[in-house]
Amino acid sequence: MHKLILVIFLIVFAYAHPQARAAVGQPSPDPAQVPIWPSTPPDAQPAPGPQTEWSNIVRPTMTVYSPKRENTGVAIVVLPGGGFEGLAINLEGTEVCDWLTSKGITCVLLRYRVPSLPYDWHCKCRPDNRTTPTLALEDAQRTMGLVRYHAAQWHIDPQKIGVLGFSAGGYLVAEISTRYEHRLYTPADAADEVSCRPDFAVALYPGHLWVGGKAYGLNPNVPVNHQTPPTFLVQAENDEVDGVNQSIAYYIALKDAGVPVEIHLYAQGGHAFGLRSSKLPISHWPALVEQWLHTIGVLRPQEGG
Repeated sequence: MHKLILVIFLIVFAYAHPQARAAVGQPSPDPAQVPIWPSTPPDAQPAPGPQTEWSNIVRPTMTVYSPKRENTGVAIVVLPGGGFEGLAINLEGTEVCDWLTSKGITCVLLRYRVPSLPYDWHCKCRPDNRTTPTLALEDAQRTMGLVRYHAAQWHIDPQKIGVLGFSAGGYLVAEISTRYEHRLYTPADAADEVSCRPDFAVALYPGHLWVGGKAYGLNPNVPVNHQTPPTFLVQAENDEVDGVNQSIAYYIALKDAGVPVEIHLYAQGGHAFGLRSSKLPISHWPALVEQWLHTIGVLRPQEGG
């Protein structure tokens, strides 16, 4: 039932929004999807079906959207959700880039490989019993390195590159925030020699973080320490897909490690609310993120407003 709901969700939102309208460097009406790997991706797996914009992705790409107003020098890599089975590429992707670029922020939309299930902390392996890293995390590490490597060319401050993700993409935010010291693949070129650590992180209704039980134990595959970047969390308490304990577990681990963290919990909102406006208070989270970026010094006064 959950997989059926996920498929319906992805189909509905895959065609719900036009592609964002700015490219990197020299804006164009149709920015290109650029392959993130120079050749075959590491740990490549065959596609279970035809590759589309939102499913069966075996050749991951990134699309770089330039700011629609004065460039703040800030960049954010966006990681859509989709249960690691597909990508909600519009609701949690292109629509997010529309918002970010309107605030002077460069948006890098990553179409990471799916299916790509997360590492299973119970058996200390992937669900197929292989011990290779998750394909999505390899793609995230590669993309963060590419953005930092091309920072000067793309008019980005290399110390103001963050990551923002939803649901499964929110878990990927936690992974890249804690597993950045070593690439999970053999370096392909100079972009893999620079740091892939995000300077800040935003996770909305993340999953796979709480290990269950009465205590707020954290998935050991997300080894939080004091160098984990400042983090902003948003969750609805009536989320029946990725419950509120997911964000709470991560918040406690970050707080205990001395990491600057801000969490916003709302009574209503459910799962996969994205940033579409509604009558619920939770739909105001983008404004709170903007305020937080000012608070931690990523955006300067008068920027992004």
